[in-house]
Amino acid sequence: MESQSVQRKLTAILSADVEGYSRLMGEDEEATIRTLTGYREAMANLIQQHRGRVVDSPGDNVLAEFSSAVDAMGCAVKIQEELKARNAELSENRRMEFRIGINLGDVIVEGERIYGDGVNIAARIEGLAEGGGICISGTVYDQVENKLALDYESLGEQAVKNIKKPIRVYRVGMKAEVAVPKGSGEFRLPDKPSIAVLPFVNMSGDPEQEYFSDGITEDLITDLSKISGMFVIARNSTFTYKGRAVKVDQVGRELGVRFVLEGSVRKAGDRVRITAQLVDAGTGGHLWAERYDRDLEDIFALQDEVTQKIVAALEVKLTEDEQERLERTYTDDLEAYDYFLQGLEYLHRFTQEANDHSRSMFQKAIDLDPKFAAAYGHMSLTHWLEWSFGWTQDFQILEKAFELAQKAAALDDSLPEAHRILGILYLWKKQHDQAIALIERAIALNANYADAIWQLGQVLSFAGRPEEAIGLVKKAMRLDPMYPVSYLWDLGHACMLAGRYEEAIVALKRVLHRNPNFHPAHIYLAITYSELGRAKDAQAEAAEFARMSSPMSWEDWRQRLPYKDEAVIEHFFEVLREVGVKPW
Repeated sequence: MESQSVQRKLTAILSADVEGYSRLMGEDEEATIRTLTGYREAMANLIQQHRGRVVDSPGDNVLAEFSSAVDAMGCAVKIQEELKARNAELSENRRMEFRIGINLGDVIVEGERIYGDGVNIAARIEGLAEGGGICISGTVYDQVENKLALDYESLGEQAVKNIKKPIRVYRVGMKAEVAVPKGSGEFRLPDKPSIAVLPFVNMSGDPEQEYFSDGITEDLITDLSKISGMFVIARNSTFTYKGRAVKVDQVGRELGVRFVLEGSVRKAGDRVRITAQLVDAGTGGHLWAERYDRDLEDIFALQDEVTQKIVAALEVKLTEDEQERLERTYTDDLEAYDYFLQGLEYLHRFTQEANDHSRSMFQKAIDLDPKFAAAYGHMSLTHWLEWSFGWTQDFQILEKAFELAQKAAALDDSLPEAHRILGILYLWKKQHDQAIALIERAIALNANYADAIWQLGQVLSFAGRPEEAIGLVKKAMRLDPMYPVSYLWDLGHACMLAGRYEEAIVALKRVLHRNPNFHPAHIYLAITYSELGRAKDAQAEAAEFARMSSPMSWEDWRQRLPYKDEAVIEHFFEVLREVGVKPW
């Protein structure tokens, strides 16, 4: 009889290993281990982004679990897409292809480990997959068949080692749209100097210093973005190249820029070394390169010097206000600045635990420097993220975010982040004019601020100006070619409000491809289909929304949806009644 202390649960298990690992090790052990390490890090990040966790990673294997089969499947597709992109940069004989198997089954839990047939079946199914491919069990197929835009080929029932009964197995064909750069020829170069700043490499020999090199990179992007005479790609897109060996001409094509800045950071004790080079992506020629060895206390002056060198090399003329803003520093306290950089590192992970940790780092920075405006602004953002990601339903957290953003703006009126966050919060207070004015102020301070441009579009949609919103969201997408799913959502929303229904359907379907759990897309698809007279499709989307979402009264909807014209909401309710959505 099984011990009562044994804990069991139903979970989705992803098992992966490298095809031909022994051959790779035999040919070049050092290069193989280096590639494997980088690929594992990329996989671990994607697993975390899809709400999973790495259970174990012995040898060339990776074992992960997810509470949702859809999340596990979506993660597997993203892993294979990412590794395919990385393999394209390697010679054919050095490419490393993972086979992935996914099963939904019962497991035994012991601390952080999981055991049992559920795990074993995932491992056996993995062995049936080809390199770069995915195989899934019938239990997974039953969950994902109608939720992900993929092809599934039945391999029938497979007898696998140490499992008594044959297992239904399906091979996954990944023909769905891939959220990757647009590729050569898709982008026209802007009519001003255009640049992408790649993540500076951490040369400190200590992975714990990664936040510092990332923070230096982010500061340089922020400084350059404030220059109206330049076109600067957003951090979100350039950091997709982190840890990847890519060619400058490839980056230029994929992001649609003429110039690329790359470099490295070595921090040791109270000294810092920064190397940087500015490259013409079209010719491969170096416009400028420099190495700096300085005391850590000179880091702010060093960052300003690098920015000024780039501006000079590209022959960009600064306005008087821009010159003044570039000369300002966040803080004079190096320890506070270090905590701030750590906070940024956690902030970009977009998990509840990391968000909490980020907030604590910003608080430490504020404790050391109570006038640290950027720390207040980013701390405000952690409260906003907690509410917008649904980690809390407490509206009071928005008031806390509002207070912190006001404090940041009061300390430094030239801080774009503070005005953007205040603008978002005024939208949810349904004070549309204030929201528009504040986000426009943020853009005036940072002409390349993709998130602010996108959110101005969001506000204009709710304010009844969707045609303007469409142009703004598309502009933000150009500044951030690897844009987050929220950009797509607001594009679909604006197109629907503008009566551009076919475009709305395309955008909202792409939202669901990238995030199958984003249930609001179903309700807006239902409204869009209904407006087109496609009642059956509208009813199907409404049913999917009802299946996925928690009941919420229509009065709650009125409170939460910040449309300036309440007639818009009433029209939506009328449409939803017609397609079978009942009021609670």
